[in-house]
Amino acid sequence: MPYICNMTRAPSRLAEVAIKVGVSEATVSRVLNGKAGVSRSTREAVLTALDVLGYERPTQLRGERARLIGLVLPELQNPIFPALAEVIGGALAQRGFTPVLCTARTAGGLSEADYVAMLLDQHVSGVVFAGGHSHEQAAPHDHHRLLRSRGIPVVLINAAVDGLDLPCVSTDDATAAGQAFTHLASLGHQRIGLLAGPQDHIPSRRKLAAFTEHTRRSSGAEDAKAAPVEHALFSLEGGQAATTRLLRHGVTGVICASDVLALGAIRAIRRAGLSVPGDVSVVGYDDSAFMNCTDPPLTTVRQPIESMGKAAVALLVNQLENVPVYPEELLFEPELVVRGSTGPAPATSAASMGARPALLPLVDCRAAEAPGGYLAGSKTA
Repeated sequence: MPYICNMTRAPSRLAEVAIKVGVSEATVSRVLNGKAGVSRSTREAVLTALDVLGYERPTQLRGERARLIGLVLPELQNPIFPALAEVIGGALAQRGFTPVLCTARTAGGLSEADYVAMLLDQHVSGVVFAGGHSHEQAAPHDHHRLLRSRGIPVVLINAAVDGLDLPCVSTDDATAAGQAFTHLASLGHQRIGLLAGPQDHIPSRRKLAAFTEHTRRSSGAEDAKAAPVEHALFSLEGGQAATTRLLRHGVTGVICASDVLALGAIRAIRRAGLSVPGDVSVVGYDDSAFMNCTDPPLTTVRQPIESMGKAAVALLVNQLENVPVYPEELLFEPELVVRGSTGPAPATSAASMGARPALLPLVDCRAAEAPGGYLAGSKTA
């Protein structure tokens, strides 16, 4: 489990550090006093224990970096962030680093800048940002620039904000929006709406640009306003409210910028007396945990979290080892996962859909994916 970033405590006793590391108090004392006779690995373990426990290093040791990596997330309620933390935490542990988990948007919590200040006080070796201010063009980015000026390696996930000049790994949002749009269009949907995140959210901007282009190509309309678009906060309630507005435009298909928004969309559709997918089809984004267990099982675009998390750690470690890392963005291909929340448009007859088999309801959520869900192509989710 990642260590949760916390406020510093009162000074520790040698015994507490010794127990944490599994060495004698005498060994801890030798490390803290800079004496010889202690192996390098033990010395690093003692210093890391000091940082993990929240204790200040002796003055003569404060210039050394701890083997701590900050992992800054906006929240843990959205299932995609705990999944990402698990991948990154595991990859860091395999390389001998301890992840320090910081959630910057919890109620009454600290800001990203506050966490960065605390991480610097604990001599972190690097920081990974996923979501939060690093996603938002208009948000303050002074703390990102501070880390860069201090020479602290930083990697961003899904957050290629202009002007930061930091390495980034991202899902290809344009491809994701295209996969969702093409899927709904193939089912006969002509009135497709987009439910995006806040207007300064970089991934949502990219999805919007791709969605607008696909709509233009599909309808031949030059006016981007012809495509219904709503913005919302990333919450179930935000998705419900925004979808209620989309339904006034007569949409039969809704593309959502997250699975949480998609669940809110389904709630709004049902409260309007309509059915999913009978009247309106819904496509999510992320493929978070248990999306194959919803009613109906959610069609969504899967982010390759495993590959992205490991790539982010590799970029970070390369910087620590002085391997050249360029401030560029690595784009990862998403994958459409077709389940039960999408179906033929209401005016489309079964005959016009050709020989495409009907989607069966999901029967057993304990399986990795039941017959009710399949990937675009021949693979099973």
